[in-house]
Amino acid sequence: MSTPQQPAASAQPANNGKRKRMMTLIVIVILIAAIAYGLYYFLVARFHEDTDDAYVNGNVVQITPQVTGTVIAVNADDTQTVKIGDPIVVLDPADSRVALQQAEAQLAQTVRQVRGLFADDNQYQAQVAVRQSDLSRAQDDLRRRMTIAQTGAVSVEEISHARDAVKSAQAALDAAQQQLASNRALTANTTIADHPNVLAAAAKVRDAYLANARNTLPAPVTGYVAKRSVQVGQRVSPGSPLMAVVPLNAVWVDANFKEVQLKHMRIGQPVELTADVYGSSVKYDGKVVGFSAGTGSAFSLLPAQNATGNWIKVVQRLPVRIAIDPKQLEQHPLRIGLSMQVDVTIKDDSGGELGNVPNTVYQTDVFAKYGDEADAEIARIIAANAGPNSGLPQKAASGDAKPAAAKLM
Repeated sequence: MSTPQQPAASAQPANNGKRKRMMTLIVIVILIAAIAYGLYYFLVARFHEDTDDAYVNGNVVQITPQVTGTVIAVNADDTQTVKIGDPIVVLDPADSRVALQQAEAQLAQTVRQVRGLFADDNQYQAQVAVRQSDLSRAQDDLRRRMTIAQTGAVSVEEISHARDAVKSAQAALDAAQQQLASNRALTANTTIADHPNVLAAAAKVRDAYLANARNTLPAPVTGYVAKRSVQVGQRVSPGSPLMAVVPLNAVWVDANFKEVQLKHMRIGQPVELTADVYGSSVKYDGKVVGFSAGTGSAFSLLPAQNATGNWIKVVQRLPVRIAIDPKQLEQHPLRIGLSMQVDVTIKDDSGGELGNVPNTVYQTDVFAKYGDEADAEIARIIAANAGPNSGLPQKAASGDAKPAAAKLM
């Protein structure tokens, strides 16, 4: 009976030895893994903060009219691209064109009236010279008669008439001088181009020109059309949104980090990003450019009222703005709202968290040309009606020049 039990007894120590070796190997592997993780954490991981709560953001430029009108053309649709300055919506310019023609005619008439005022200066000045000559002649007549009055060759009545003639000539001279002074008060220290009446009429032309030019809505930036709601024949008013243009060459990423992750995060730190749309094979290089002034819950429509005492502590997230290399955006474009994976290297935390970041400036000059064109049209009208002796360039007044209203038809 004891003979069969001997192999089992000898196999048990062998299994125990094998089990000990396996346990020892497992412990060694765990220790190596722990040491490797510790080294990785202290050398690499502790200098990185990552999140997948990040989304692409950008500018959504609304296209809104500045004047009231009826839409007669829409030159772009959703998903299509437009270049800066392209006319994307056109309103009916009939009413504004008539107003512009009236303002131009009024300016031309005003210039001719002011031109007449300057011509009256010369006329009144000539009248003063005539009255001065009449006064001198009357004074000479009186002086000669007074000289021979003692001889009795001239009667007292004739001398009286000579005195009256001097007074009449003096009064006529005073009246002519007053007329000259009154007319000079209307033209002193001015020219035809900068006369107040001309400037007032020119301002009306400029206002009418801008109102007419604003019937064409240009694209303020280059980008993609989105949210088009305008339709041909629609009556629109100033400020009503017609469509949006999104410039995808200047998007950024808003990464929402937990508040416990922001201790060592600073402006200027490098960031590695990947987009879900391209996967991990496409990596973007970026940098931290700013921190939001408050958490998302603080700026929500209905912020949490934690002061009531009926609340649950939730770890808050703060939006961090990350700029992306424009060249990489050109190779792999992103769209607003796409999800991103963000990894910030926080090893160098010497920068500022709320530093003096240069302000971003957004501007467009597509509307500036309207003012320049209006000024050119005003100069043309003034030169055409001021006459050849006004000192203004007459080339603009040639017969080939067309009114602004005709140019914009």
